[in-house]
Amino acid sequence: MGESFLITLREGFEAALIVAIVLAFVKRGPAAHMARAVWAGTAAALALAAVVGVVIHLTIDDLQGEARARTFAIICIAAAALLTWMIFWMRAHARGLKAELEGRAGQAVKESSALALALVAFTAVAREGLETALFLISTTTASSGGQVLLGGVLGLAVAVALGVAVYRGSRVINMGKFFAVTGALIILFAAGLVAKAVLFLQGQTEVVVYNVKGVTWLTSDTQVGRFLAGIFGWDPAPSVLQFLAYVGYLVPALVFFFWHRRTAAPALTKPAAAPTSASPELGHDVPVA
Repeated sequence: MGESFLITLREGFEAALIVAIVLAFVKRGPAAHMARAVWAGTAAALALAAVVGVVIHLTIDDLQGEARARTFAIICIAAAALLTWMIFWMRAHARGLKAELEGRAGQAVKESSALALALVAFTAVAREGLETALFLISTTTASSGGQVLLGGVLGLAVAVALGVAVYRGSRVINMGKFFAVTGALIILFAAGLVAKAVLFLQGQTEVVVYNVKGVTWLTSDTQVGRFLAGIFGWDPAPSVLQFLAYVGYLVPALVFFFWHRRTAAPALTKPAAAPTSASPELGHDVPVA
């Protein structure tokens, strides 16, 4: 449940920020009545992500044996790759995100096109939603469907609450720290997906780096063990290849993530004026309606 909560919290909050930026831009202009088009595009994007997720889940649910293992390995690798891309893409492009969204929304308002405005929200939110659907499917390899659903719903609920707070101008949320912590946790989660993909591809092996299955609370028989496995990719008896894959991904990813944050820190300053909620991590201010 923990992994689905983390993923939907991070992805949901990014989607909420996108909607907040577009809504605030539209509502402070002369075409405030077009705000409903933003909601329509958002709803359509969420519906598309849900349908795609269900279709993929039903498709792989019928697979058995080696075909199922290889399919889940591909899903885990794809999810890990997308997670990595998501974190570093957002870091590189966040400073221009607000300007890009407002530019597209402004063009739609200028043309008085509700459809074009809906598409601005749809394309941005659909990307987050489709990524989330793939990530949640990858978590079902270790958790039950009910646990994944519960964690996902809780994560989305918190993400929406945070998004509303930002939209209303709250300064309580330190988004720099939020994205730093969730980014590090997601890198740990992605490392676990890489190791899990290796496990699916190689099958069972007797050659392990260590074996602590005798410690019950560290195994999947307990909630603690399942939480560690879900968030940190913990395995009480990893093979040599699993261990190498985990460390080989985790160490350079974390080093690059935090090294870049330290070197970029001086540039992440808050603007001196304007009634906005500053976002040092995103490199832009989410305007207040």
